[in-house]
Order: sequence, then C-alpha cells, then structure tokens
Amino acid sequence: MPEAIAKRSSMPETGTASNAEYVLCILQNRDSISRILSVDGARKQGSMSDTHKGLAVSEKIGYSMGDMAANFFFQALLALQLSFYTDTFGLTPAQAGTMFLVVGLVAAALNPVMGFIADRTHHRWGRFRPWLLWTSLPFGVIGVLTFTTPQISPGAKVLYAWTTYLLLRVVYVVNNVPYAALTGVITDDPNERTSVTSYRQISANLAGFIVQSLAIPLVILLGGGNSARGYQYTMGLFSAISVVLFVIAFAVTKERIQPNPEQKSSVLQDLGDLMHNGPWVALFLVTLFYFAGISIRGSVMLPYFKYCAGNELMFSWFNGFGLAALLIGVMFSPALVKRLGKRTVFLVSLFFTAFFCMTLWWIPAHSSTSVILSEVLRQLSYGVSCPVLWAMMADVADYGEWKTGRRATATVTAAVVFALWVGLALGGAVTGWLFSSYGYLPNAVQSALALEGIRLTASFYAGVAFLCAMACLFFYGISMKLNLTISQELTERRKGYTAQ
Repeated sequence: MPEAIAKRSSMPETGTASNAEYVLCILQNRDSISRILSVDGARKQGSMSDTHKGLAVSEKIGYSMGDMAANFFFQALLALQLSFYTDTFGLTPAQAGTMFLVVGLVAAALNPVMGFIADRTHHRWGRFRPWLLWTSLPFGVIGVLTFTTPQISPGAKVLYAWTTYLLLRVVYVVNNVPYAALTGVITDDPNERTSVTSYRQISANLAGFIVQSLAIPLVILLGGGNSARGYQYTMGLFSAISVVLFVIAFAVTKERIQPNPEQKSSVLQDLGDLMHNGPWVALFLVTLFYFAGISIRGSVMLPYFKYCAGNELMFSWFNGFGLAALLIGVMFSPALVKRLGKRTVFLVSLFFTAFFCMTLWWIPAHSSTSVILSEVLRQLSYGVSCPVLWAMMADVADYGEWKTGRRATATVTAAVVFALWVGLALGGAVTGWLFSSYGYLPNAVQSALALEGIRLTASFYAGVAFLCAMACLFFYGISMKLNLTISQELTERRKGYTAQ
C-alpha cells in the first residue's frame, strides 16, 4: 500500500500536464490504481481479502462434481440398501437393521479421526484436495463389491455383507470428510459458501435423480430377471462415472484459506474447542435428527410402493418428480438465505418438510397423483434447506476460530458429519426394527398390520425426526448479523499472518 500511494503521488498536478499525459500516467500506474480501488471497494463491503471474492462458476461446478460422485453411492444406500439386502441379498430385516446400525456407528466414529488427519495433512496439493484423488478408484471398486451377491453359504454371505458394507462406509468417510471441509477453505464469504453448497446440492441431487429414478429400471433391464446381477451391473456403471467425477473435483478446486502458521493445537484441544462451541453442539443435534428423518423416509418408500401401492415402478416416477422439485428448492435457497439468514430459512424448511411428510398418512397409497403431489411439496420444502446445512458447517468452523484463534476446519466438519452418519445409521436401524415389529416379510403378501407399519414409518415416524431437528435448531446461536461480523473480523485477522 505505501508503494501504491507513492506512485499515486507522482502523478502530474492539475494544470501542469495535457490530457494525453494524464492518460499515459494512468496507464503506467494502472496496477497500483487497481489495488487502491479494490481495497476501497473491499472496505465498503467490509472485507479486504481475495478469499472474499466471488468464485468462478467453473470452480463451483467442478467442486460440485465430487458431491455428485459420492451421491451415486449415498443415494443408493439411502433408497435401495434395505430392499437390496432383504429382497435380493437374502438378509432378514433385523439382520440388515443391526448391520446398518453397528457399521454406521463405526463409520461415524471414524469421521472425527479423519478430520484430525485431514487438518494435519501437508501436501503440495493442499490439505483436503489430495484425498479426492487418492480415494477415487478404491471408492469405485468397493462400491461394486458391496452390491454384488456372491453364491456362497448363508453364514459366509452375512460375513461378506458386513465386510463390504463396512469397507464402503470407511472409504466414504475418508473421501467425504476432506471434501466437505473444502467448503470452508475455498472462500470465506458467507453468501458465496451458500452459493457453492447450492451447486453441490444441485449436482448431488442430480445423482439422486438418476439413482432413484433409473436404478430400479436399470436393475430390471441389466439383470434380465436376475436382480442380483442387475444391482451389480447398475452399481458398476455408477461407480465408473463416480471415479471420473472425483478426479474432476480434485483438478478444479483451490484451497485459499489456511490456518495461522503459528497455530499450535492438539487433538484434545480441538475436541475441547468443539465442546465449547455452542452453535456446533446445536448443529450436531440438528444434523443427527435431520439425517435420521432422511434415512427413515428414504428406506421405506420402495417397500411402500411395492406392497402398499402394488406398483414398484411408480417408485421411479415418485422420485423423479420429487427430486425435480428438490432442485427447484435448492436453486431458491441462496436468495432466501441472503434475505432472511440461514437459521430462519432452515427452520421454515424443516417445518414444511415434516408437515408434508406426515400428510402421506391420509393419502390412499393407490392415489398416485396425490402421493406424488405430496412428495413434490415435501421435496420443494426440503430442497431449500439442503445447501444451508453444509454452509453452516463452515460457519461454525469460523465461529470456533473467531472465539479461540484456532482453526480446525476438517475437525469441525467431520464432527458434524459424524452426527450425519449416526443419524443415517439410526434411521436405517429404526426402519428395520419397525418393519420387524409390524411383521414385515420380504417378498411376501404383507399383513394389514405390516402395511400399516410401512405407512406410519413413511409419514409420522419420519416427520417426527424432522420436527426434532427443527427444535434443536432454535439453539443455534449464529444469526445473520453475527455471521457477517465474524466473517469481517476474521478477514482482518488473516491479513496479519498472510502478509508475513
């Protein structure tokens, strides 16, 4: 800045030079003038950091490809795992539910561990980006093996199911924790983060659209009447696409925010910081119930259409219309957040998600139009919240740095993602156990009680989980105003050590 001011002062005084001289002088000093104007503009916006500038659309799209890749597996687990393991692989609902819970809890516990590792990774490609490349091929291979049904003894099949399911959940954690942490280091602008996560959610739900709309038709088509072969070939196709998308995400992203090079912290200190981070605690509980609701609702809908509606293929139409509505909700999310703030938007979204979830109970299962309409309204409401949750993860990392002076982006993110996987595991287990308690029998005519259990699980039990998430969100203390204050103050702090 002093150099720029000195150059600016060397410009000719008024009245002593021609217009041509002024133009020449401006051209000679254009870099300095640009820096001065950019600083002045940044001051007006409350920020002077390059990290506060808007990201290129190409980087947002490229980054979002990582979430699309992961969601070919995530959506398959969410929508297909219970039906695959009970109706095709041969596990009982109770066996499947127990596996989902135990493996889910183990994988969830690995999230904070992976966060500590990622925060302490030092590589020329960054702290978080390298993991996208390193895990891409293992992810694809394990994904195919998980949805393969081997012709072995029943006991060996149970062991195979547990082993491959565990490996898939572990590689997902190793890939997804660093990927999620990238949101907090590619920009420090709160609104840009919402925009980035909106791109993520659009891509993720495009993958969801493909999986939930086309997976069952592909299983039927590629399997030729053999569902085991159909699942293997379908997931093989999705896995190949995912490997390519992970590499693209690695190639186009850039890590811009770095912790203070003088920062000293330990694992115990990072954990202590988390426990004293009130917004993180609230977001942890929100995430747990949020994804428990998603898991319950996602796991039950294929059996709902197969047994309650008597039309399994309607599952694809249901998901197709629903996910199209979800994408519309995602696209409206950044504008709503900019106007109302993340917490308010999230609260309203959760309320209507729960409401439209519960309305399914009063709709006859054979009334396809009404069932699909209720899902369109539910997904439209739910879609608004999708980018908000992930942007909040970066915000609570900022809050921790603002309070303590120490930044642990991956640790904070991983600890919230831990709640995500606990919620998914809990939701999957609860669904399996509920099915057993209501007398569900795979590939059989269901009793009236079992049909009632399926409908209750799809409506009220899932809706209650979303209402619990809403209740926890009232304790999230980062308002729209505080969010902006934190962003501005951290930008000022970072100037001190980035200039060193």
